[in-house]
Amino acid sequence: MDVRLSGNGITGTVSAIPSKSDVHRALICAALADRQSRVNFSATSEDINATVSCLNSLGAKITVDGLGADVIPIGKNLNKNATLDCGESGSTIRFMIPVAAALGADSLFIGRGRLAQRPLEPLATVMKQNGCSFSKQGEFPLLVSGRLKSAEFQIEGNVSSQFITGLLFALPLIGGGKIKILPPVESKKYIDMTVRTMGEFGVNVSVEGTTYSVESSSQYSVKKDVYSSDGDWSNAAFFLSAAAIKGEVRYLNVFKNSLQGDKEIVNLLSRFGADVKWEEDSVFVKSKELHGIDIDASQIPDLVPILSVVASFAKGETKIYNAGRLRIKESDRLSAVATALNTLGAEVTEHEDGLMIKGKPDLCLNGCVDSFNDHRMVMSCAVAALCSGGDVEVKNAQAVNKSYPSFFDDFILLGGKCDVL
Repeated sequence: MDVRLSGNGITGTVSAIPSKSDVHRALICAALADRQSRVNFSATSEDINATVSCLNSLGAKITVDGLGADVIPIGKNLNKNATLDCGESGSTIRFMIPVAAALGADSLFIGRGRLAQRPLEPLATVMKQNGCSFSKQGEFPLLVSGRLKSAEFQIEGNVSSQFITGLLFALPLIGGGKIKILPPVESKKYIDMTVRTMGEFGVNVSVEGTTYSVESSSQYSVKKDVYSSDGDWSNAAFFLSAAAIKGEVRYLNVFKNSLQGDKEIVNLLSRFGADVKWEEDSVFVKSKELHGIDIDASQIPDLVPILSVVASFAKGETKIYNAGRLRIKESDRLSAVATALNTLGAEVTEHEDGLMIKGKPDLCLNGCVDSFNDHRMVMSCAVAALCSGGDVEVKNAQAVNKSYPSFFDDFILLGGKCDVL
């Protein structure tokens, strides 16, 4: 699907979609628990559907409806020779590889897009040291066989927090153990989310510095019949950023006590100069004169595309650094951001681990760009169109379905114009 997008700023109220990071975690814990439960989330996405599919392939029975999912755990129905289709979801494959191996399932992993090329090291190394074998990495199908053994795992913390989450999920299934993370630990808030969700399902994770421990007696159990998901800060960032550039928006169902790292968007927009106010279970953002800032992206890499758009409309220079991991996302996001924004008329310089953006408050963006098959690139380009007064064409805009299928509905609701070409 190709689209032509335009607008003259943003105004209105919108409610956050469910956090796919939270839903992934809750579904996995529920599928490993001792009895049936329900996970409430008001909207799904391709990534969430991929996790549901993988858990069902292993033996769970998860039925999704318009308000969430009923989850019958894997239990004794384990399929020890499962094929797990992870779609294009990096979270799904990195969470499910340790889980399947901990259950003792020899599993064949498949997927699409750039997923096969996204790295599995150092996760694969520590798993191979403790009972597992991998077929050739970098291509599908990928066979992971052998049962993961309990150990004191030692793993680098600067590649992907998803590796640590996957191993944490596995620990109660293999009789407990420890994970020692070698600093620096990036995207730590996502590890905190995992610890919290496991606690909601009866597993206590002890944390001392960068060592995470689970006792040998730990088991997943349903403590509450219904788990309700958090609102998604990662996707809320797009329309909050649009309001910071031009207009105003009240965003509902986002919580100040959320553990999601991308909640940092509120502080970052405030640093840019936007008018930001917390309200009960919501946040209000209104545009003011913006100025360039320096941004350490080590803990919030997914925000870099939309922060680059904000920076393009901010007076002066913005430097984004510690963002090298963006080269191994759905696209090489550093290259994709620089290419797309420069094509549209912004001024972005790409560096090895970051970007330098020279902003212009009266910037008008026009042109045609590819989505790079990356949901966050589509939404970032849409915000650029919404706030610049120009016309922006985006090729293969259906990539938004990966995380935010209703994005263009909300885009139109808040004042944008979208024509399918």
